[in-house]
Amino acid sequence: MNKIFFLILLFFAIFQCKAQSNYDSVPYKGGETLKYVLYYGWIDGGEAVLKITDTVYNNKKVVHSVASARTIKLVEKFYNVKDVYESYFDASTNLPVKSVRDINEDSYSYYNEVSYDRENDSVISLKSGKHAVPKNIQDVLSAFYYLRNQSMKRMTVGEEIKVDTYFSDEVFPLIICYRGDETIKTKIGKFLCMKFVPVVEVGRVFKTKDDLKIWITKDENLIPLRVQFDLAFGALKCDLIEYSGIKTKLRYLE
Repeated sequence: MNKIFFLILLFFAIFQCKAQSNYDSVPYKGGETLKYVLYYGWIDGGEAVLKITDTVYNNKKVVHSVASARTIKLVEKFYNVKDVYESYFDASTNLPVKSVRDINEDSYSYYNEVSYDRENDSVISLKSGKHAVPKNIQDVLSAFYYLRNQSMKRMTVGEEIKVDTYFSDEVFPLIICYRGDETIKTKIGKFLCMKFVPVVEVGRVFKTKDDLKIWITKDENLIPLRVQFDLAFGALKCDLIEYSGIKTKLRYLE
């Protein structure tokens, strides 16, 4: 579950920003809450919630984002998961200043905090100390908000983009290809979406390079609507089921 939730966060954060964003012009606002269900076939296995609030950290205006994932009661009897990711990112640059990872899965637990030193292009991990990183690196959660911008609408079919993130005390590069637009129907409605496919490692979990897909609403909100994993034992989906506090009304298709 931890690895799957990490992948979901990564593929929410897939878009290369062309320039620093102005917080007043980004397609989200404080109070936005997105709720997802993770299911295999007709079986609901877990829930994930993404929420942001405006706050102050070290005397700076920041956005506090929290992503939480948990197994539902039926699955909890077999495997109990309560994972929380947090990010504090600068409201003017959308670059993270601090991230938190709090993992609790059955008997396994993991906690770490990472601070970002922008002047020296480095991070300081509570677990492993100081590390050099690429300029403007993101954590997996802050990238979701930092890279939700209108530039993705101008991408051409087949165009690839790259994002560098910091996760588990390592730099994690991600390359993703835009595959065109599709109409997607979920429990909350039908939407025109942009389809993206990341470059994945074939052999361990995935049979082909197209076994992982994400659909983003093609409107002013640019909200991840669905993530789908085509695994050896079947399709695993993560769908948006509830939302509130969004900046612009979602554009439904009739």
